[in-house]
Amino acid sequence: MKAFGKILGLVILGLLLIIVALGFALTHLFDPNDYKDEIRQMARDKAHIELTLNGDIGWSLFPWLGLELHEASVATLANPTKPFADLQMLGLSVRVIPLLRREVQMSDVRVEGLNLRLNRDKDGHGNWQDIGKTAPIATPADAGATTAGEPASTSPPVPDKPSQPIRLDIDSLTVNNARVEYFDERSGKQFSAESIQLSTGAIHEGTNIPVKLTAFLGSSQPVVRLRTELGGELRFDRVLQRYQFEDMKFSGEASGEPLQGKIVTFAAQGQLLVDKAANVAEWTGLKISANQLRALGELKVNDLDKTPQISGGLSIAQFDLAKFVDSIGQKLPAMAEGSLSKVELVSRLRGTPTSIALEDLNLKLDDGTFTGRLAVDDFAKQSLRVQLKGDTFNVDRYLPPKSAEANSAAVARKAEVKSSEDTAMAGPATSPLPDAPTKGAWSTERLLPVERLSKLDIDADLSFGQLTLDKLPIQNATLKASGQGGLLKLETLRGELYDGNFEANGNLDVRQPEPMLSMQTRINKVPVERILESQGQTPPVKGLVSLNSNLTGSGNSQKALIDSLNGTSSFVINNGVLLNANLEQQLCQGIATLNRKTLNGPPRGKDTPFEELKGNLTFRNGVASNPDLKVRIPGLTVKGNGDVDLRVLGMDYRVGILIEGDKSDMPDPACQVNERYVGIEWPLRCRGPLELGAKACRLDNDGLGKIAAKLAGDKLGDKLEEKLGDKVSPELKDALKGLFKR
Repeated sequence: MKAFGKILGLVILGLLLIIVALGFALTHLFDPNDYKDEIRQMARDKAHIELTLNGDIGWSLFPWLGLELHEASVATLANPTKPFADLQMLGLSVRVIPLLRREVQMSDVRVEGLNLRLNRDKDGHGNWQDIGKTAPIATPADAGATTAGEPASTSPPVPDKPSQPIRLDIDSLTVNNARVEYFDERSGKQFSAESIQLSTGAIHEGTNIPVKLTAFLGSSQPVVRLRTELGGELRFDRVLQRYQFEDMKFSGEASGEPLQGKIVTFAAQGQLLVDKAANVAEWTGLKISANQLRALGELKVNDLDKTPQISGGLSIAQFDLAKFVDSIGQKLPAMAEGSLSKVELVSRLRGTPTSIALEDLNLKLDDGTFTGRLAVDDFAKQSLRVQLKGDTFNVDRYLPPKSAEANSAAVARKAEVKSSEDTAMAGPATSPLPDAPTKGAWSTERLLPVERLSKLDIDADLSFGQLTLDKLPIQNATLKASGQGGLLKLETLRGELYDGNFEANGNLDVRQPEPMLSMQTRINKVPVERILESQGQTPPVKGLVSLNSNLTGSGNSQKALIDSLNGTSSFVINNGVLLNANLEQQLCQGIATLNRKTLNGPPRGKDTPFEELKGNLTFRNGVASNPDLKVRIPGLTVKGNGDVDLRVLGMDYRVGILIEGDKSDMPDPACQVNERYVGIEWPLRCRGPLELGAKACRLDNDGLGKIAAKLAGDKLGDKLEEKLGDKVSPELKDALKGLFKR
């Protein structure tokens, strides 16, 4: 037995020596470069590709089946002269014996200078779609038909048995200086990945594989360049269809046309998992940074085989959004200094490939905090859905400042108002009426981004503890708005203002060549002086205003909207004061004139209190007609009619005052009301800038002359009554009195 074993061992050793000798002979006596044509033909017949071998082929047979290709290229049979891939060198070797067990045990795999060119033509056909297809062959019209007399095969195809996956065992993979290019002839867009460097550790299924990849990415429309680096440990199990990328770190820099010369430094990391059996993908331990932006979170995608459903959470640390936007080469609209300097967000995520929603949102924006939901229901339609509740929000700080044109117009108008005010204050009872204003009060600059509004699809429901809008501090504000297809609806805007309240609704239609605006407004017991003061105006009146209006306008500038303003309005101001205007004193001056007396001293007060001021307005092309102005003042009853020209913020009124007399304890002797003055309507004329209010009012001297003539006629009539007594008939006496009163 010992001898037999020794002999068997010698036989086996001899066979191994023979195999080694044969391998040596084959590798040294057989040169595969002599068979390049046969190799190319085999590639055509078996792989259906056009293989070009410009360099030498190096190889080994045992115990490693080694191959080394130099200067090779690959093309499809449809376009054999246009290679879609070429490489400088490919080197690999495989153990022979494990191949018999369907195991691939490879040493280091090296790829040098790989160039892959992918192209989609004008018809949308990609050159990679022809890989592995046979070359088109022109055949007769009846080619492919069953030969006459030869029955067609009807036996069903035998299904292939599912093959067992090949077990991989590779020492490492190295790719140096590779390049991938994609070009779309229809759009003219080109994308590329250059200077690709890939290196891995040992590749074994079910174990962690260290991976490092660097590349430069680019696009042509727009021109963008990215330097990227990816690292981590890859783990896969093909039987379980489970793929993991652990401790993933992706970082780089971006530059190009969209960034306007700026550079963005970005990074992302976390744990990635794709479980195809469960149709789930996850990104846990997510960390993202881009310049000043820092974010944490997690993402999960379900239903990978259907419509993927995205869920997760996101937390963005406080950062300066304005500086971040500037650092990526973008510009925000002009805002107040310090706006968007403190932004912080925490939210749950929900989404699909066509939508995204931020739910359970907690957003801190400068001095305000918002909670609720923010979503885009359809990316293609830009369908925005907003449900937010905020504690405080100052809209004004995020609006652009007035333009140079608007500022210039405002300066010119202020100068005109100041001149009229100086004239009015020089001698309010006797000075001439202020001139009617002529300076336009409104800007002609474009007001609305019509193109963007016409595409807007929005549904918004907002509420605020305090909302500052146009310098007005609105408490408990609620806003509901919607818009689609160019029709925007303000369903309601309501709130509390200076212990009063207001509500507004309306429509904006940008489907027309000129935007059409309609607005309904209700204001209840709001101090009118506080509103005017918030706009930087000196109020001519105080009091609680209540107003109802229904107005329409068209155009895309302040001036166009005011010039086309039409509609109706009614208003009432209670418990008010006409500031810096003593109407009673002006009437006292008129009475003193008729009494041929001089007032003993200056006015006892500069204001005129009133119980109620009310009226109705009809707007026609920016001019409001007020036919029924009524003011109740202690000792006076005032009626008036006139126009308010909103185009220049001017007024022109004729006012009639019924005098009850000076009811003060010590009336001015020159202003004592004679019983002849009772029931007479004393005329005033008010003309000038609207801001002057009652300061622009003067006694109407023409009307005063008529009153004097009437009083003189009454006095003559009284004397005639005394003289005639009962000597003539009553009819004749009345006729004579009427003659003097004309």
